[in-house]
Amino acid sequence: MVEQQQQPRFRFSRPNANANAEAKAKASNVAVGKEGEAEAGACSPSPSPSPNLYVANCGPAVGLSFETIASAFAAFGQVTGVHPADDTGARVVVSFSQSSSAQAALKALHNGSPCPQLGGRILHIQYSLLLPTPPPHPHCDPHHPLKAYASVVSSSVASDLGIPGIYLLHDFVTPAQEQELLAAVDARPWKSLAKRRVQHYGYEFLYKTRNVDPKQFLGDLPSFVSSILEKISLFPNLSIAESNIVDQLTVNEYPPGVGLSPHIDTHSAFDRLIFSLSLAGPCIMEFRKYPQGTWLPLPSGRENSDHCSNVERRAIFLPPRSMLLLSGEARYAWHHYIPHHKVDMVDGQAIRRGSRRVSFTFRKVRTGPCCCDFPQYCDSQMG
Repeated sequence: MVEQQQQPRFRFSRPNANANAEAKAKASNVAVGKEGEAEAGACSPSPSPSPNLYVANCGPAVGLSFETIASAFAAFGQVTGVHPADDTGARVVVSFSQSSSAQAALKALHNGSPCPQLGGRILHIQYSLLLPTPPPHPHCDPHHPLKAYASVVSSSVASDLGIPGIYLLHDFVTPAQEQELLAAVDARPWKSLAKRRVQHYGYEFLYKTRNVDPKQFLGDLPSFVSSILEKISLFPNLSIAESNIVDQLTVNEYPPGVGLSPHIDTHSAFDRLIFSLSLAGPCIMEFRKYPQGTWLPLPSGRENSDHCSNVERRAIFLPPRSMLLLSGEARYAWHHYIPHHKVDMVDGQAIRRGSRRVSFTFRKVRTGPCCCDFPQYCDSQMG
């Protein structure tokens, strides 16, 4: 297995005229800024041979693992690392110990012919400058072009996370039931947010306040989720009485690459159990425990750290038709977060998200203040 080292930063210098830079950018599908320089996160050719090769049409998104890529390029010399060049999953940088090895690989593979060792793909290869990783941002800013591949290791088993109160049941609904549920919500009007669409039942979730108005009852939950509510009692350690008292449903539709910012569902808004059914497509859900009690956005409004060392992080893979339950500490003390990726790494394998992912989140609206055992995360107990 190729060891994924601390992620480097890739950038191409552009010493030539802007027109020449634009031509090169078109050839490698790289955006060019006003000064003829590749924009942040892109790769651009080195003016002279280097031990690093930028390789397009190659990566996990096209079915080629880093191990497979390293093995193919090892025929030309010692490979010291294979790194994602950006967050597409289809471009990598292959690093050799010697520039001569990179030169040999470029000469042999950059000829427009299919590469049999890499699934017959036609590669687009250029020399790359590999710059050292910059010092950590003071706010541990995660907006690095390689962040999609630097995520915490994910598991498909809830008990592996070591977080009390998380349960995951696979195949909670059948494929036929999944299609029926999707058809039911698609027959109803969607409300468009900035990057996704939503539907609310029972009570509308108010995104500006992250709360609900308990006086604004929209009606009972729709009949098409009746069978789901009946099956909720299958979760371990839940009595039928407590598992059948959900009265609010939010349906989210996520396009590819769209996720969810880190958050804890507001304690004063919802009770102790949160159920989330995943349909149509998979994703990774990450859990973070912040020592200061809450997630703080950066001044620019971007999400804060994937890499802060004092943040506890776990991740779980949510396949289609699975039901997740957050209760106890998992519900009250851990932020949950869906990375904004198109490709997730699970057990060393790249899993591309589908054309859409639809989640059904069931909750019980709270009618009084929260008195949980996690006051540092609780808006009812913060005074």
